[in-house]
Amino acid sequence: MEKIQTDLVIYQSENGAIEIRGDSSAETIWVSQKQIAKIFGVNTQAITKHIRNIYSEGELCGKATCSKMEQVQIEGQKKVIRKVNFYNLDMTISIGYRINSKTATQFRIWATQTLKQHITQGYSVNPKVLKRNKELFLQTLDDLKILSHENKSIEAKDVLALIKSFSATFFNLESYDKNNFPKHGTQNEVDANAQDLYDSLNKLKQELIKKGEATELFAQEKQQGKLTGIFGSVFQTVFGEDAYPTIEQKAAHLLYFIVKNHPFTDGNKRSGAFSFIWFLQKANYDFMTRVSPETLTAITLLIAESKPQEKEKMIGIILLILNTK
Repeated sequence: MEKIQTDLVIYQSENGAIEIRGDSSAETIWVSQKQIAKIFGVNTQAITKHIRNIYSEGELCGKATCSKMEQVQIEGQKKVIRKVNFYNLDMTISIGYRINSKTATQFRIWATQTLKQHITQGYSVNPKVLKRNKELFLQTLDDLKILSHENKSIEAKDVLALIKSFSATFFNLESYDKNNFPKHGTQNEVDANAQDLYDSLNKLKQELIKKGEATELFAQEKQQGKLTGIFGSVFQTVFGEDAYPTIEQKAAHLLYFIVKNHPFTDGNKRSGAFSFIWFLQKANYDFMTRVSPETLTAITLLIAESKPQEKEKMIGIILLILNTK
């Protein structure tokens, strides 16, 4: 038996829409007959009749749309708990199309316009949600500025590309804000080892030298075995299980460890970025639509300038980008 959340206010706005105050994240609403009657401006007897007809005609299923919940009421000086039937959003909408009242008519006009917009444009817009997401978006921008420590080496176009990738869905912004980063991902075997990566980095080195963009110091290990150690850390196991079980986690940590641990005399950031893409390609991971060159540049520079205690935040940003659909 559930207890109804009493701080919700369900009402009909001026444009006819049914809205909720107090829980904007709810996927549905649960309202009593009394509340539905108030929404559409009729008495509860009318609501009872329509609910009965809706069920008898098979328009909705009672089990899916009705739930008995405990409602706490104050009667005199006593707190009384009563079991009340509550109905979900599907039922509320169905009743809205049956009720004969001015407010129900407003609801039908709004619902029809919203449905038309969704069919013709492929989406429908809730201005209040957009406003809330805009505020969240701006807060995320401020957070990223703080993470970068006002690093002047990050160009505006790179930051914008990062934000574009990062905010492909507003759910990612909310996840970032709450430090709620993906824990699941792609779990495939990857045919790769440290020697393969070192050979690939050496080929990159030769190409850069030919272009005059690197010297012999590029990707040259400060101490032999540094890259092998990093690769081993990425693929390490704990109690027989991978410490970083997903492709996304392995790629993120490979980039982070190379950039932050400085295994090479020169070119650690470029080597880290290259290794990140190299690993994703080895894993046959589709990253092209998620990670642009500008996005990768911004991520790499953020990692380079980040504090050690910000490691999970840095890894989290990469995971959010890679998990964007």
